[in-house]
Amino acid sequence: MSALMLAVALPCAVQAASPALQLTPGHDDIQLSPYLTYRHDSGAVDEADDAFRRAAMGEFAPLPHGQSEFGFQPGAYWFHANLRNENPQEPRWVLVQQYALSDYVDLYVRYPDGRVFHQASGDHRPFNSRSIHDRHPNFQFDLPPGENVELLVRVQSESSMQVPLALFTTTAFASLARDAQFAIGIYYGILLALFFYNFVLWLTLRDASYFWYLFHLSAFGMVLFTLNGLGFEYLWPNSAWMTDKSVPLSICLALIGMQQFARTFLELKKRFPRGNVVSLALIGFFVLLGIASLWLPYRVSTPIAARAVLVGVLWIAVAGIVVVRRGYMPARLFMLAWSMFLLGTTMFTLIAFGILPKTFYTEYGVQIGSALEMLLLSIALGNRYASLRKENERIVSDANQKLERKVAQRTQEVRSALVQLEEAHGRLRDSSRRDGLTGLYNRTYFHEAFEKMLVEGRQSHQAVSVLMIDLDHFKAINDRHGHLVGDDCLRCTAQRIGKVLRVHDALLARFGGEEFVVGLPRHDLHDAVEVAESLRRSLVESPCSAQGHNVRISASVGVHTIAPGTVDDIDAALEIADRALYAAKANGRDCVKTSISAA
Repeated sequence: MSALMLAVALPCAVQAASPALQLTPGHDDIQLSPYLTYRHDSGAVDEADDAFRRAAMGEFAPLPHGQSEFGFQPGAYWFHANLRNENPQEPRWVLVQQYALSDYVDLYVRYPDGRVFHQASGDHRPFNSRSIHDRHPNFQFDLPPGENVELLVRVQSESSMQVPLALFTTTAFASLARDAQFAIGIYYGILLALFFYNFVLWLTLRDASYFWYLFHLSAFGMVLFTLNGLGFEYLWPNSAWMTDKSVPLSICLALIGMQQFARTFLELKKRFPRGNVVSLALIGFFVLLGIASLWLPYRVSTPIAARAVLVGVLWIAVAGIVVVRRGYMPARLFMLAWSMFLLGTTMFTLIAFGILPKTFYTEYGVQIGSALEMLLLSIALGNRYASLRKENERIVSDANQKLERKVAQRTQEVRSALVQLEEAHGRLRDSSRRDGLTGLYNRTYFHEAFEKMLVEGRQSHQAVSVLMIDLDHFKAINDRHGHLVGDDCLRCTAQRIGKVLRVHDALLARFGGEEFVVGLPRHDLHDAVEVAESLRRSLVESPCSAQGHNVRISASVGVHTIAPGTVDDIDAALEIADRALYAAKANGRDCVKTSISAA
């Protein structure tokens, strides 16, 4: 605790510079956003004493437009406020982080005597660490009446950075928690009633639409169960891994259920074949994303899944409009139901990325919209069943020849859809070899292709060289101009290097970050050094134009040659070239070093 204490004069200076929020009688629940200042610690390196010092020096800023939603952000966020309790009847208060998915939430309370009180919470810590067993991270602490107290909150999370902090008396928090549990109970009660009602109908009718409706209802119920923090509270209170993986996985399952239900209900195979292919492709993507989410970091899989929600719901709306325009009457009630869900999920996605502020309607719009959607879809299923029964009576009265033609047509449509899906998978396999930012080959493909280049070099008794290229001081470019400028600089660099290498039959790939790697067949050390110097000069001759900035780029290059007859494998060659690269950096950067000169 002594490491967290500062000099007594420092808190006095803070309290004098920043007026304290007065907690007066009659105010037992307070949203803190208007009273907070914040700082983004992008490297997540500051300790509490550093944050207190920065707050005292005025390095914290008011929340932008009073909103505490920042989207998916790296590092940690610090929030600071000064409090003064003027209510002697309420010495005990509860601070609540009203977003359930924050990984790490730390509270530091500094009292006038310099004492610092610390509590830790978040869904990457055991659920029992919370002061009060509630789905939201919370902290119970003392606010002595008549004393100025400093409040410091640190939040670090791979999920969306939403920090709606609120302060409650213990009585007010208990009342809020009771009301929230009641509302959640009503919502899940509606879902359970709809589930069992339609489950009985599915057992009776064996209609695939009812099965996929049940699948969609169950999966989306699990999505909200997870997003509301109830999964962490009741199902996996000590598993940070399950907490992270359950969000993107449940979203993918819900998206699969939505697409399959829409396909069967709207009869896309018959009424919108091209749309059916799109839906199948989306289902394939959601399946792959769900499997990949078991290994992908949360900060990668969840933003993709959140965007996929909006894409999936919008596509179903498009397919529904097309089917309605083609005269399918049950689709009208389907579209009414889907508009409710579309509105709610759109608000959910925009909140996650910090585009919309967090209000009651935006926060709970997805629950309200989904409940209305499930109810209307259940009605639409009954309406559709009646329509299908009439249509089946008409189909039975048709001639067998007409029926056979329809069967053949549908079979051909399915075959066509499978062929197009296979083509889409082929394109996906090809794109896996490419770096998404620069369009160059990625590191995995370079290993495969360079291994073949080494084998050909041995067989033809010709030298093969490898260049390791690293952009100098690239982190400073990102820090000074932003990552969008940095991305443009990487693309510019890739184009210039590719232009120089065009005549050398070279293999160029992005190795990672700001590093590139080049394989040069039939180039000895002297030739490879000349190519490396050409690359280096092409980068420094003129700046890169990025987002209205002219950014000068230079690079350090390490060169290694595998002579004919030697048996260097790819990993050994890359390691030697990497050592030469580090020698170039140690020599002042913006130069070329060979494995011989670096030895």
